[in-house]
Order: sequence, then structure tokens, then C-alpha cells
Amino acid sequence: MRPYRLRPVDALLVLIACLTAVTVQAQPLKSHLRADGMLSRLDGSTISSQTADSIVRQQVLQHRIAGLQVAVVNDGRLVWSEAYGVRARGDGAGSAPAGPDLPMQRSTTTWAASITKAVFGIYVMQLVEQGRFDLDLPIVRQLPQPLDSYAPYREKAALIVHDTLWSRVTPRMLLSHTGGLVNFATMEPDGRMRLHDVPGTRYRYSGEGINLLQFVIEQRLGHPLDSLMQSAIFAPLQMRRTSLTFRADFSDDIADRFDPDGRFLAKTRRAPARAAGSMTSSAEDLAAFAVALLDDRLLREGTRREMLRPQVRITARTQFGPGSEATDGDEAARLGLAYGMGWGLLTQTQHGPAFFKEGHGDGAQTYLLCFLRQRSCIVLLANSDNGEFAFRPLVNALLGTDDVPWTWEGWTPAQIRESWRNR
Repeated sequence: MRPYRLRPVDALLVLIACLTAVTVQAQPLKSHLRADGMLSRLDGSTISSQTADSIVRQQVLQHRIAGLQVAVVNDGRLVWSEAYGVRARGDGAGSAPAGPDLPMQRSTTTWAASITKAVFGIYVMQLVEQGRFDLDLPIVRQLPQPLDSYAPYREKAALIVHDTLWSRVTPRMLLSHTGGLVNFATMEPDGRMRLHDVPGTRYRYSGEGINLLQFVIEQRLGHPLDSLMQSAIFAPLQMRRTSLTFRADFSDDIADRFDPDGRFLAKTRRAPARAAGSMTSSAEDLAAFAVALLDDRLLREGTRREMLRPQVRITARTQFGPGSEATDGDEAARLGLAYGMGWGLLTQTQHGPAFFKEGHGDGAQTYLLCFLRQRSCIVLLANSDNGEFAFRPLVNALLGTDDVPWTWEGWTPAQIRESWRNR
């Protein structure tokens, strides 16, 4: 394929972006760049760090993204990372006092949203590898009491414990989103958990199932998940800007969140720990995490291979909404879409197998995508609902591929705007 070239109109936008330092601010490039300042792409071409920087600036400006962090891994090492825009506005509405805007920095901890699920999946697989947890022992046999006897589940689990299928649900199913639960029990008419599918037969995304698995692990190990994952993953990898809960030492460098019009939505103070999505992190921390996974420093190769083995094939058109009930998804068939344990899988791209996890929240849009054969990854963390508009152009430009199920993930412009209307 030909090297990426900016069209004249894009070049003009890049020039405007570069001249608009107040709108799009970036930290100086550091020594982790390749010696020649180039990024390798999956299509065999390269792109300079300066061009990459210009492309990201143009996207941030064009889509009015409040703040964005980007990190790129080539051949199993971080080769480029940068931060753009603002982490807080100086209008007195958010974390910053009245005054100048505070720039997004590479060190800024940002709500990673559902990428938390994939990182949690690694922790679960560590326990399995150590012989401390059984993926295939049903949940009902991993707790000493019925689920509805525990205070957090007294009402929520009142129905499901009487379902004969409940005894079949295993941790493997919850990690692969085949447990039969909807995303969260609050989406049920009465707020009570129900099984909508025979366990293990169908992909149905469920944060409820991930949080349930967290509860089981905490009950068995006797410690809160935030301290367990801090000891097992974040501290050993020196992920100093990562935590499942808000920490006071993050206060001076944490990203507020903004709506599509750039209005302040919320400070980022996630608590309590939720495996389904409470983690804050930085793109560089998550890049270090991805490198450690590729290097088999988090899991042995066999365990990693099992985690990324398809547990369920996905044939739907979209992950959520009416299209999730269809079984004729073109993207799913073309890319070999599947789900492993904690991770989405692309099993038949032109660049070989890949794994990914996206995150969605109010004012937080995030993505982590890795291709195994090339050991190449991209991490995108935005503190803006507009961040999703830039994901496809940036994956195309920085990784040199379009082998991503954009429609299934809900990332076409029309789908993004529709998601705003449905909130």
C-alpha cells in the first residue's frame, strides 16, 4: 500500500491545528522514540512522528475533542506517545480553579472505562495460572452461601438464584460475556438479574457479569480488588498513573470529562472499585501493560494463548441495540470476530490475529488494540464524548489498517450521534 499522504484540505487543517496551541497542546517528544523518529505500520509503510503528531492534532481540532492521549507500540516496545488538548478547563466548573486551562499531559490519569474489564481478565488468568481459581467451577459452587444471601445481591439476585440454569454459569462464561446476563441489572424492569440465554451459548455484553466475578474473587481471597490488582499488576509494571479507585496523589493531574459540546460533565473520582469499569490510567501505562502482555511477563505464553482463544464466535451486526440480535454481520464474518476471556478478538485480518477492548462512559471514550504477529498496538484515551470520531482515522493513519469492526463497535459517525440521543 502507498504511504499515508495528507490531502490538501487535511494539510490546511493540520497547519491551523499547529498554529492553535491553546486549543491543542502537546508535550515535547521524548527519548522513547525510534532513533529515526519513524513509526512502523502494519501495511509495511512508515510514518514520521512529526506527521503522526500533525494528524492527531488535526483530528483533535476537527472533532473538538477536549483532551486525548495516544500511545503506539511497534515490535513490542513503546515508540511514540503524546497528549493533546486539556485535562481541565479554567472556567471554575471542574477540577481547575478559574484561570488558564490545564493541558492534558502524558502523565494525566484518565478514566479508561471498560478497558478495566480486559485488565481484570488478566488478573483472573493470573489466579488461574497460580492454581488459585477455577474458570469452570460454577459460581454457585464458588460461594459458600446463595448469592442472594449477600447484602449487595439480596434484591438483585432474588430471581436468578431460583433459575435452574443459574447453576451452569461459570467464571469462563462471565469473562467471555456468555453468561446470559444483560449489561447491568438496572436495565431490567425491576432491577433484578435474569438469564436471557442458555449460559455459554451466546455473546451478550455484561458488565454485571464482570462485577459478579469480582465479588466472587473478593469473597474467596478476602481482599478488595483494587489492592489485589495493585499488587499483582500495577505496582510490578510501575503503572504509577493507574488505579481502580481515586487516589489523592492523582488530584493534581487527573482528567475531567466533557460532553459533545465541550461542556464539563464530571470530575473523575471513581469509587468504589468496579471490575467492569472504574480504572483510571494513562496511555503510556496501558502501553506498558500491553508490552508486558506481549512479552509474557504478565502471563505465561500458554495462559495468554488460552485467554485469547475464541470462546464464542460473534455473528451480530452491532454489539448493542437491535443489530445485536442479527446474525448476518458482514464485519463479523470478514474479520473472524470472536470473544476470548476479557478481550474481543479478530481472528482473520490481513495482518493476522488481533485483540482489543473499547471503553465508553460519560465523557470518556477509550480504545486498546494490538496485533499479535507484529506486536503492534495503539492506545487511545479521550476525556471527551467526541473522542470516538477520531478513532478510525487514527488507527488508519498510525497503524496502517482498517481491519477493525467499526460498525459492530458502534463507531460510525451516525452511531456515535445516536448513542448521545439515547442517553
